[in-house]
Amino acid sequence: MEGGRPAAAAALGSGQGASLEPGGPARRPSRLAAPPAAAAAASSSSSSGPASASPGAEQPADSPTGSHVEWCKQLIAATISSQISGSVLSDNASREHRALRDGNKLAQMEEAPLFPGESIKAIAKDVVYICPFIGAISGTLTVTDYKMYFKNVERDPHFVLDVPLGVISRVEKIGVQSHGGNSCGIEIVCKDMRNLRLAYKQEEQRLEIFQNLITRAFPLSHGLPFFAFTYKEKFPTNGWKVYDPVAEYKRQGLPNESWKISKINSMYEFCDTYPAVLVVPTSVKDEDLSRVAAFRAKGRVPVLSWIHPESQATLTRCGQPLIGPNDKQCKEDEKYLQTIMDANAQSHKLFIFDARQMSVADTNRAKGGGYESESGYPNMELIFLEIPNIHVMRESLRKLKEIVYPTIDESRWLSNVESTHWLEYIRMLLAGAVRIADKIESGKTSVVVHCSDGWDRTTQLTSLAMLMLDSYYRTIKGFEVLLEKEWMSFGHRFAMRVGHGDDDHADADRSPVFLQFIDCVWQMTKQFPAAFEFNELFLINILDHLYSCLFGTFLYNSDHQRVKEVNSPCAT
Repeated sequence: MEGGRPAAAAALGSGQGASLEPGGPARRPSRLAAPPAAAAAASSSSSSGPASASPGAEQPADSPTGSHVEWCKQLIAATISSQISGSVLSDNASREHRALRDGNKLAQMEEAPLFPGESIKAIAKDVVYICPFIGAISGTLTVTDYKMYFKNVERDPHFVLDVPLGVISRVEKIGVQSHGGNSCGIEIVCKDMRNLRLAYKQEEQRLEIFQNLITRAFPLSHGLPFFAFTYKEKFPTNGWKVYDPVAEYKRQGLPNESWKISKINSMYEFCDTYPAVLVVPTSVKDEDLSRVAAFRAKGRVPVLSWIHPESQATLTRCGQPLIGPNDKQCKEDEKYLQTIMDANAQSHKLFIFDARQMSVADTNRAKGGGYESESGYPNMELIFLEIPNIHVMRESLRKLKEIVYPTIDESRWLSNVESTHWLEYIRMLLAGAVRIADKIESGKTSVVVHCSDGWDRTTQLTSLAMLMLDSYYRTIKGFEVLLEKEWMSFGHRFAMRVGHGDDDHADADRSPVFLQFIDCVWQMTKQFPAAFEFNELFLINILDHLYSCLFGTFLYNSDHQRVKEVNSPCAT
């Protein structure tokens, strides 16, 4: 192969003779752009180009495939003959030769660039992308096991649409208005707010493209691995070692006389949604931790996320207590929170920030969950931040998409944005994080944060507060550590919230939790640009790969799942 093309095709395109294998037939191109004389016959047998004859198969000369093969044989023979004799091709053959060469150049220009390990699954020519901004654009569509790539080379500059398949939420067949005879089409709804419409001339093309998109965009639903497992790019830095929990806690001055690094979860048996390394009060024994875990949602006990370098006030996170409708109590849990408060000698009060709306927390209590009561937890103050749940946020994003894509009503822009409540929820998250950071920094008091299970709103609040409190997290490396620590290792359910590889686009567990967090960070960078080492380009790149499934960072729901998948036989 030369440049990804069959050797004979490369030879023809460059004007060189086709090589002959000793004792065997001449090597033939598997796909070759037909010249004008053969195009009409070839198009009836193939949706994207002339079909090649199977090796050794007899083809009648007057069949579409047969005539094309005969034409190829004649052109190859004429090319070889001209080189041997030094004679010049006839004007007719020269025109056909130039057409073939130009066709090969065009095909090269339309080729999709591939990552190491990426392979092409389907190609369709004369596809029309119905762009909502500049109208219909004709070009070549390529589907690989990683992306959908559309390119038009007639425009200057070339028009390229490069969409990772992981960003696709659903694919639907549609009927479209005729665009040069293209009446079949598909609509691709993306997780990044885009809706893409494509039109084809032939039903066969649509079936091939549609089936490949469905299969490759939703690998888990079709028993296939993520592309991240076949991606062969080599990087100078091992991404799996960006975050070292022991080194990060050491940077914070841990362990110390009040806090220890515990390996109780080293095999993920204590809590399978928590990291392997936890920081807990020094005086707490493992058996007491186990009793506390039985009283906290999903076994997510209060553990340290950050400690103030001067006051020793701490930020800890956990799941809701399982109080239930009968006001169940757990002496070990009450003592545990008292120990957290006592670890900070500068304060004799502990603030518990519950991210939920109080009405929702009461509903959770009736179902077996709940929140800390004043009678069971003296010297502690409970504050509800009244932040709505994941379902409300999903609906808010849906409304936001409706007003920003594909067109914006400038005359009603402000009222339309207000009606989505998106910025209201961003404000609530930032305001909650400010209150948490203020209690730690100004009040010198320790803080516990939880919601229901402790992996959505809790993660948003702790990571935003840490971003405000610690300048290290506002560097590029520090922000990477923050994401790996608070989001990945503490079990934010990326697979469920984003829906990686799953074709159930209506899944009620999907929600833009991480997107909201990135929006909050962006708001902070706009207010205090000099406080950050990065800007919105870094944040956009992170969001792109939230959906791309190119790397393992955002795949799966917990560290435990990632470790298991990376060490599985299918991982490479």
